Amino acid sequence: PAPKTPNLRIGRHPTPQAGPADVPGVKRIIAVASGKGGVGKSTVAANLAVALALEGKAVGLLDADIHGPSQPRMMGVNQKPKSPDGKTIIPLRSHGVTLMSIGLMLKEGEAVIWRGPMLMGALQQMMGQVAWGELDALIIDLPPGTGDVQLTLSQRYHLAGAIIVSTPQDVALLDARKALDMFEKMRIPVLGLIENMSAYICPNCGHEAHIFGHGGARAEAARLGLPFLGEIPLDIAIRVSGDAGVPVVAARPDGPEARAFRALVRRLIEGGIV
Repeated sequence: PAPKTPNLRIGRHPTPQAGPADVPGVKRIIAVASGKGGVGKSTVAANLAVALALEGKAVGLLDADIHGPSQPRMMGVNQKPKSPDGKTIIPLRSHGVTLMSIGLMLKEGEAVIWRGPMLMGALQQMMGQVAWGELDALIIDLPPGTGDVQLTLSQRYHLAGAIIVSTPQDVALLDARKALDMFEKMRIPVLGLIENMSAYICPNCGHEAHIFGHGGARAEAARLGLPFLGEIPLDIAIRVSGDAGVPVVAARPDGPEARAFRALVRRLIEGGIV
């Protein structure tokens, strides 16, 4: 029979669930979070997923930023997912990663104008109806902040932990602390902090500029006794490759930008997290 379009009904409320659940076939669920928008969380999530795939891990990437899904563009996919029965959703594959995003179900530029219960229902569908297969890790790109999607994920699913992304400046770290506080209150382990846009190296003269400051996330991790997972530079190659649909780890796996992500992923593997 011809594949059907999945019935991901706009505005479906969540269905009752008895306590936190596992996702069949998925060994670990890792949330990538930030206290505020614009710190590069989706870029980090995409490159983490691709870097894990390059290390031989079976990886899924769920774009749970339902109001602002960006993973279809970053991962270079735009096909609608298929369904064999109108219920099970077959995810897409890109750069060695199994991918699902609400953005794949909508027309480009179409806004998602949903209240909290509808966001929660959509997340539940994408976690439970997608045929993720056997995965070592499912990376979840969360929306910024501490709202309904974060709360639903923390309460309804068994998470291995969360990775917090921040830029170095004080304003971003203020908001990162709120995300850290949320996961602590939800009793979700924080696996570590990543400092994104950490330093800019001038391609002409080699001068290192700290446009957003430097070392703030490392200092915060030390203050809280949390792992510091690494610094990602502010580099135009990361932005260009993401806009082109080929994360920099896939575009230039041996380049200096990709090495930062790959070193970070090796820390996760060596720590037994993935």
